[in-house]
Amino acid sequence: MGKSASKQFAEELLQSHNEYRRKHQAPPLKLSSKLSREAACYADSLSRTRILKHSEESSRGSCGENLAWASYDQSGKDVADRWYDEVKKYNFSRPGFSSGTGHFTAMVWKSSKQLGVGKAIASDGSSFVVARYLPAGNITNQGHFETNVLSAKTSS
Repeated sequence: MGKSASKQFAEELLQSHNEYRRKHQAPPLKLSSKLSREAACYADSLSRTRILKHSEESSRGSCGENLAWASYDQSGKDVADRWYDEVKKYNFSRPGFSSGTGHFTAMVWKSSKQLGVGKAIASDGSSFVVARYLPAGNITNQGHFETNVLSAKTSS
């Protein structure tokens, strides 16, 4: 993928993340070139195998990870909107991890500071997106969800 396209995609995904984070009282993420290089490498390997699966924790260190696949070339906003859509399933009165809300909670996790973005197009035209978060969100220890996944502010 061309450098400008991937930079544009990363900026769009970052901007979409930060708009959603602002709604949930979380500070903006900063794009990390190191995390983005690692995410791009992993997106590349996913596009070659065409199997969407999380990387081994040992290979990504202490980063959190969100993945997306589509049969077309997806935009950063598309990806962020699909991940954020899980907010509908998140129970703010009973905070905690659930498999149907992991993308959303990783996006708005208050203590995450950096974002890495990678995207690769497979030979069949489908696209694989990898987002990496540092420090990782979705920590399942008691109390972490209460302080890191805040309900959306209603605009008054």
